[in-house]
Amino acid sequence: MAEEVYDVTVVGAGIEGSATAYQLSKRGIRVLLLEQFPLPHSRGSSHGQSRVTRKAYAERYYTRMMHYCHEQWEDIQKASNQTIFKKIGFLAIGQMEGRFIKQTIDSMEKNEAEHEVLPPEKFRKRYPNLRYDDDWGGVLDPDGGILMAEKALKAYQTLFVKQGGILRDGEPVVRIDPGDIVNIITAKNNFRTKSVIVCCGPWTNKVMKPLKMKLPLAPTRISVCYWPERVPGTYSADKFPTFFEMNTEGREMYGLPSEEYPGHVKLCLHHGPIIDPDRRDAVDSKWAVELTRNYVKDHFPGLKSKPSVVESCIYTNTPDKDFILDRHPFYKNIIVGAGFSGHGFKLSPAVGKILADLAMNVTPEWDISFFRHDRFQHKSHMQASL
Repeated sequence: MAEEVYDVTVVGAGIEGSATAYQLSKRGIRVLLLEQFPLPHSRGSSHGQSRVTRKAYAERYYTRMMHYCHEQWEDIQKASNQTIFKKIGFLAIGQMEGRFIKQTIDSMEKNEAEHEVLPPEKFRKRYPNLRYDDDWGGVLDPDGGILMAEKALKAYQTLFVKQGGILRDGEPVVRIDPGDIVNIITAKNNFRTKSVIVCCGPWTNKVMKPLKMKLPLAPTRISVCYWPERVPGTYSADKFPTFFEMNTEGREMYGLPSEEYPGHVKLCLHHGPIIDPDRRDAVDSKWAVELTRNYVKDHFPGLKSKPSVVESCIYTNTPDKDFILDRHPFYKNIIVGAGFSGHGFKLSPAVGKILADLAMNVTPEWDISFFRHDRFQHKSHMQASL
């Protein structure tokens, strides 16, 4: 039995858990970060080379948080002495009279975020290698771009340890016993801590089940596809931004220019089949690749319509695609960060600060009512139970 009592223990060393542990260690307290798999690994949601970053959200509260996140990514980049953030711009694509574009413009205006509205004619002229109907346009966010995912994750973990944090990988949690001092039993050790923050991604409900907490989380398998350019350089990062597209039926696509793999555009469907995270490749996801293939044929004439590389990762979705950042309803020193729904990586600096604040009984600077776990209890089609 380990006799030391940590101030806070973070369970899960993905990007959200690592950002949280980093934020806590900056405050000069004793912090333990536990990861079930040996590091580095590709079993969860934080691996891979790249992620989209943007301020251009339809939800005002995310744009507000992203002001802070962009500053923090710059700071992490300087502290780690490596390139983590590439500011190449981000493009929101949709029908100009549709809700997505209208709300994105409103969010950027209300938060005084720099942006450029591209009505259909201007949109077609700016991006001749895109093909959309005449009522489609976009919103260009010049502060958006690419986050180098694995470098960012490693930077957080390295800085955390440098600040005095303790990182233990290969330590799957078997049980959490609540109390004024929480006991965490792993497959190898027992740890004692004043507070615990659970950031276990698709394994969240597995960890929280003994604590009588079930959250409406749906782990899904995402097919990460790379499409060859017909003419190399057509969609290179100096000509084409990262993007996100939503149509009126709710189909969501996202992509990055030919930066990660030279001559290949990363372009993916933003959803996929629901999975058991321990058996994520046991599902048929060919339909997701086929749907994306048809999208490429319709809208990206400069790409070949067969992917040359197909990888996978996991999203853990909530029903409304907003995060869960909250305390356990009965055990106030147990906090949960979950349901990042495929768009949480860029927001991890703010997520880490919020979760650290909750663990230290500090009021977060942002309104977190959007992220309460009990928001689902009043909707009959949700399945949240405590």
